[in-house]
Amino acid sequence: MKLFELFKKKEPTPGRRIKKAVIDIVRQSESMACQGLAEWRSAWQSAVNVNSPDRRRLYQVYRDAVVDLHLSGCISQRTGAALSRSFKLVDSKGKTAEEATELLNAPWFKSFLRSALESVFWGYTLIELGDITTSGGGAQCYSSATVVPRRHVLPERRQIARNEGDTSGIDYTLPPYASWIIEVGSPSDLGLLLKAASQTIPKKQALACWDAFAEMFGMPMRVAKTSTRSDDETRRLEQAMETFGAKAWAVVTDGTEIEFVESSRTDAYNVYDRRVDRADRELSKLVIGQTMTIEDGSSLSQSQTHLEVFRTIVESDCDMLRDVINTQLLPRMKAHGFNVEGLSFEWDYAIDYPPEQQIAYETMIADRYEVDPVYFAEKYGMPVGARREPSALMGAGIGGSKPFFD
Repeated sequence: MKLFELFKKKEPTPGRRIKKAVIDIVRQSESMACQGLAEWRSAWQSAVNVNSPDRRRLYQVYRDAVVDLHLSGCISQRTGAALSRSFKLVDSKGKTAEEATELLNAPWFKSFLRSALESVFWGYTLIELGDITTSGGGAQCYSSATVVPRRHVLPERRQIARNEGDTSGIDYTLPPYASWIIEVGSPSDLGLLLKAASQTIPKKQALACWDAFAEMFGMPMRVAKTSTRSDDETRRLEQAMETFGAKAWAVVTDGTEIEFVESSRTDAYNVYDRRVDRADRELSKLVIGQTMTIEDGSSLSQSQTHLEVFRTIVESDCDMLRDVINTQLLPRMKAHGFNVEGLSFEWDYAIDYPPEQQIAYETMIADRYEVDPVYFAEKYGMPVGARREPSALMGAGIGGSKPFFD
C-alpha cells in the first residue's frame, strides 16, 4: 500500500486524530563515520544539486559537528537566552489573556520553541504537533511537538519520504497533514552548522594530532644499554623497562645502563592549541556574534559592547519565534479547538527587565499614576495598604530633608 493511500482519509475533528504524518517512516541508523573537509564539501554540493538535491550526507556532517563542546556551549547560550524569555497572549487591545497564556505554559510548547530554534542551526525544519489531550490541571494541550526526521524530508518538494533516499513521498502541505505540520525556515536554508563544520572538522583533526604528538613526545623515551649476551637477562631487562612506573626500580647486570631521553620538541602548544583556540573563537563569532560572553574578556566596556551584540542576535531569534507562532501555531490551535480566538503572541519584556531597570520603571510609574496595591502585594509577597500622602512621606524623612528619626 502506498503511503498517501494509507492516509487518504477525512480531516480529523478537533480533539481527534487519525494518523500521524510520520507514522509509516522507516527509520535507519545514522552513520558515525569520521567526517573530513572533503566529505563536508561533497555533502554540501549534494545538498544544493539542482536536479536531485540530497541533504542526508550533510546531516551526517552536522551530527559530527554538534558534539564539539565549544559549539554546543555557544548553541546552548543562544537558545537558552531565547527560551528564558517570558511571554503572553494578548487581544487586539493589548490586554493579556491570562487563561490562554497558561495554555502555553506546558512541556509541549517548550519543546516546540526548542525545535523551532534548531532551524537556525540545522536549516529548514518540520515540527509535528502531537495528539490533543489534557494536562494534569485539566487544560487542553498537545501530547508533544517533535521534529520530523530531517533525513526523510524533501524540502524542495514539500514532501516526507517513507524511506531514506526516496525521491517522492506524502505532500505535508495538504490535508490531513497540513493541520499538524509546522514549517520553520526557508526550504533552501541549510543552517549555521554548514559554516560551523568548516571549523569543527579541522579543530577535531588538530586535537587528534596533538594527542598523537603527546603519545610520541610527551613522555621521555627509556633507553636500556646492556653488554650481556644472555637471552634470559635480556628478557628480564625488557620486562623491567615495560613495567616502569611510579617508584620504578630494576635489578640489572653489571654493564647495563638505563637512560631517559627527553624530547626537544616544545612547539606543540603554538601548533595545536592556538589552532583550537582560533576555531573556538570563529565558532563564537558565528553563533553568538562575539566572544566575550563565553570566553575570557579584557574589560567591562568591551564586554558590555559584546553583550549588546549578543542581545541583538537573541532578539532576532525571538522575532522569528513570534512570527512562526502567530502565523502557524495559533491558527492550528484555533482549528483544533483551543480558546485562542483573536489572540496574538508577544514577549513580555516588562517581566524580563533587570532588577535596576525594574525599580526605575516602577518608580517612574508610581510617581505619575495611581498603582493598584495588589500589583506590589502579588509581586513582592508583602501586604500593601493604601498609598501614603506626599506630606506623610516628607514627615517620615522619605524624599525630604527631615531625618527619619528625630
